[in-house]
Amino acid sequence: MADPRVAAAPAGLRRVLMIAPTSFFADYGCHVRILEQARGLAARGHQVVLCTYHSGRDIAGLDIRRTPALPWRRAAEVGSSWHKLALDFFLFFLVLRTAWDMRPDVLHAYLHEGALIGAVVGRLLGIPLLFDYQGSLTGEMADHGFLNPRGLAFGPLLWLERWIDRRPALILANAEHSARLLREEFGIPSGRLRLVPDCVDAGRFMPAETTEVVTTDAGARRVVTTSVVSEGPAGNAADAELSQLRRDLNIPPNALLLVYLGLLAPYQGIDLLLRAVKALDPALRAHLLVMGFPNVERYRQMAGALGIAECVTFTGAIRYDDAPRLLALGDIAVAPKISATEGSGKLLNYMAMGLPTVAFDTAVSREYLGEAGVLAPASDADAFAAALTRLIQHPDERRERGCRLRRRALELFTCERSIEAIERAYTAVRSRASVG
Repeated sequence: MADPRVAAAPAGLRRVLMIAPTSFFADYGCHVRILEQARGLAARGHQVVLCTYHSGRDIAGLDIRRTPALPWRRAAEVGSSWHKLALDFFLFFLVLRTAWDMRPDVLHAYLHEGALIGAVVGRLLGIPLLFDYQGSLTGEMADHGFLNPRGLAFGPLLWLERWIDRRPALILANAEHSARLLREEFGIPSGRLRLVPDCVDAGRFMPAETTEVVTTDAGARRVVTTSVVSEGPAGNAADAELSQLRRDLNIPPNALLLVYLGLLAPYQGIDLLLRAVKALDPALRAHLLVMGFPNVERYRQMAGALGIAECVTFTGAIRYDDAPRLLALGDIAVAPKISATEGSGKLLNYMAMGLPTVAFDTAVSREYLGEAGVLAPASDADAFAAALTRLIQHPDERRERGCRLRRRALELFTCERSIEAIERAYTAVRSRASVG
């Protein structure tokens, strides 16, 4: 029975305890998904508490509970790490204590470590568990170079992954590719899966101007361009700010700008991206803006060794709130990720900004970009360069593809749609718990 001292949530609203075994908030990947979901649920009146590691940045308006710091490890954790075993030990007891005090209606867990913690706490306290699935545990560990797919540890960890995947009442898959992987590779029944794609706040990530085809009352079709930067002094100030930002970053004034936003690692395709830039004809005057971390110095040295140091600018880590204005500098977005199991939320940021996008041909890239994206054969740097060259040489195609991607983001990937899908999942598991 629920603790009678804890007030029930208003009808239709839920007390939600999120479990995030990561250094939330950092400005990348799954953290953005967690942030947008937590913000969206809180904005609709749900009580949201998030348990996470000691490191990370607090977010105004979110109730974040943190583990104690490890005496020997205070840095943020990115990717796989043995230090996470100790952090997850502390996180388990934090979640257990918070759940006992809060008596949530549902546990909403991220990453497999979070699902494992949630499975034990949920079983102890009789709370249904949802697992927000963003990719394979063993696949991610192999991508990060932390696990050898042919090593002795791979089999036991794959067994553990399968066991964890069978614990939640429902799994929220971030892409149809992920749902298919769970069905076909891990044997999860379709009835225990819900599709909740990554989402984007299209009111913050938006282009300086949008172009769309409209139909008049007489049935004629015409192209209309609408500026979202106001005309007059405000619009001039915005243009001046972007021009100044470009100068601050030492980007040549006549360069066509390629933009990348995300983590810097081989599985993200950064090595291939730099080789693709090397393969571009210098006459195209392309410049690459790389926004992200870690390994900045490693890739700066690689750009120098390739002889393209003057064609690449590395910003290092940037704040998520600054991403829209930095992406607004771009002419073409690049998404060279080669991981076959993870999502790629950055694609939605590019799409909402109306940026024509070149990506490697992966299942997630096809699912998100549709026919409006430009896809190159996976892991082929020369093909990626050829795709970039085509877009650089055809500005009309760039505008047309950018407009289609913006419309696709608005139609399929808004945060409102994702939050509504999550609410339906909460209702479903609570209904099952009541019947049980």
